[in-house]
Amino acid sequence: MSKISKFFKGSSSSSSSPRSKHRSKGGPTAQEAIHKLRETEDMLNKKMDFLEKKIEQELMTAKKHGTKNKRAALQALKRKKRLEQQLAQIDGTLSTIEFQREALENSHSNTEVLKNMGYAAQAMKKVHEKLDVDKIDDLMLDINEQRDVAEEISQAISGGFGETYDEDELMAELAELEEEELEDSMKSMGGLPSVPSTKLPSAKSGHRATTKKRAEEEEDMSMLASWAT
Repeated sequence: MSKISKFFKGSSSSSSSPRSKHRSKGGPTAQEAIHKLRETEDMLNKKMDFLEKKIEQELMTAKKHGTKNKRAALQALKRKKRLEQQLAQIDGTLSTIEFQREALENSHSNTEVLKNMGYAAQAMKKVHEKLDVDKIDDLMLDINEQRDVAEEISQAISGGFGETYDEDELMAELAELEEEELEDSMKSMGGLPSVPSTKLPSAKSGHRATTKKRAEEEEDMSMLASWAT
């Protein structure tokens, strides 16, 4: 028995020494830990489903016996209570594991983001090492200078060949042309329309005629009334 125990002790120590030492020094990676936590979550969820089914079965058993077999009904209810306690414990454990996994995932994401930002900073630094600020200033001055030269060339090309005009003389000539065009259009229309020679009746004469006519009608009506009486 001693030899067998020594054999098992030796084999266990020899088999666990290289890997365990390597694991203890390096430790699991974030992805490995997240994978293990997900496996644990799946196992606990399956166990919760099993317990929920068992609780439902015990409840059905208690209802089945009811008052006919109180002892069996009480035993079923006791088993149901124990299963509910286990279910509550597993639910709390599952919440803790989910919180730990989410925190680990966030830490892993932050680590990757910081790593990528570090790579980008190094690349930017390498690019800026090849640039000289003084040379950039000189380059910008040359560009602005060449732009000014191009603008001067464009103005010289579009400025004409020394043609000068009197603005007042041009405006006077334009007014004459407009007057001639107006006269021609009036001639083509037959000239201005003639003014009527007859006078229109005034508003006062019309009002007097109406008043006179009304007085005559009233006089006739009074005469007719005197004849009737």
